Amino acid sequence: MSDLRSLYQEVILDHNKNPRNFRVMEDADRSLEGYNPLCGDRYVIYVRMDGDTIEDVSFTGSGCAISKASASVMSALVKKKTKEEALRLFSQFHDLVTGHGVGGNEEGLGKMAVFAGVSEFPARVKCASLAWHTLKAVLERQTTAVSTE
Repeated sequence: MSDLRSLYQEVILDHNKNPRNFRVMEDADRSLEGYNPLCGDRYVIYVRMDGDTIEDVSFTGSGCAISKASASVMSALVKKKTKEEALRLFSQFHDLVTGHGVGGNEEGLGKMAVFAGVSEFPARVKCASLAWHTLKAVLERQTTAVSTE
């Protein structure tokens, strides 16, 4: 199990140091800021839709390693997914990091699985889920900034 944790830590560190889709999207048709006032994480999620499909997604901002890695993994996972698929991934991720399991679908988690240990650290759940909550709000056309408080 410690080998698995080491691998998970390496993936998180890689996504923190080399975040995927970390850029301003000039042609985004939706964007929204999300922030965590307790630890200072602050991101803007940008989305460009093609009908009901997320054509492109990116983010900018700053935060702890867990929040940045989560935003990076999220952006890679939801690109080219439908809104419904992305919202289903949000639910799976939320269940994972809050310790509620994923309904027997552990193998289908892909890179989200690296965040399984977050549920053991309740203060970090908000860090890990900030980008995901912001994406959900973007997809639901919310116009006010997302806060984890």
